[in-house]
Amino acid sequence: MSANQEKEQPRRRQARGERRIAQLLEAAAVVFTSTGYTAASTNAIAREAGVSPGTLYQFFPNKEAIAIELGERLMREMREAYGEALAPVDPTTPLEEAVGAAVDRFIAFNCEHPVFFALMHGPDIPGRITEEHDALHATLLSRIEGLLSSFLPDAAPADLVRTAHMCLGLYKAGLELVLAHEGAERDAYVQELKHALTRYLDPLVATGSPWRSTP
Repeated sequence: MSANQEKEQPRRRQARGERRIAQLLEAAAVVFTSTGYTAASTNAIAREAGVSPGTLYQFFPNKEAIAIELGERLMREMREAYGEALAPVDPTTPLEEAVGAAVDRFIAFNCEHPVFFALMHGPDIPGRITEEHDALHATLLSRIEGLLSSFLPDAAPADLVRTAHMCLGLYKAGLELVLAHEGAERDAYVQELKHALTRYLDPLVATGSPWRSTP
C-alpha cells in the first residue's frame, strides 16, 4: 500500500463516520419531533435511521448526547438566521416590511427544523441544552433591541428591553400555532402573527417611545 493510500483510509473512515452521525441526527430529529424528548428512545432513533442500536452506540452513548449534538448544531444555524433577520435597518424602512422580513426568516427556520421548537421548549430537555438556549435567548433579545432602536431611537434602554420581551413572547405564541398547522392555514397564521407584531409596534413607533402618549 502506498503512502497516499494510507493517508486516504482515515479520511474515508472519517467521512463515513460523519455521514453516519448526520443520518442518526436526522433520525433523532424525526423521533424527537413526533414523540418529544422524554418519550424518545435510542432504539426508536436507531430504528428510524435504519441501523442497529449497537451502531448508534458507536457514535452516541445515550439519547441525551444525541439531543445535545443536535441542539448545538441547530443553535449555530439559528444564530446565523437571526444575524441576517435582525440586523439594524434603515429607519425609513416601513415597519410592516421590517417585521415581515424578520418573521419570514424565523418561521422558515422553524418550519425547516420543527425539532428545534420540540427540543428548546419541551419539558425535561438536557441541562446543557437549557444553558445554551438561555444564552441564545439573551443574545436574541439583544438583537431585537438593536432592531427596535432603528425605529425607536429616543426610547430608554429599559423601554426597549420590555418591548423586545413582548415581541419575542408574541412571536413564540404565534410560532406554536404556525407549527400546529400546514398549507394555507399555516400561511394564514403567519400573516396573523405579522399583523399582531405590527399592530403592537405601530403606535409605539408613531409616538417615538413605548411610554410616550400621543398628544
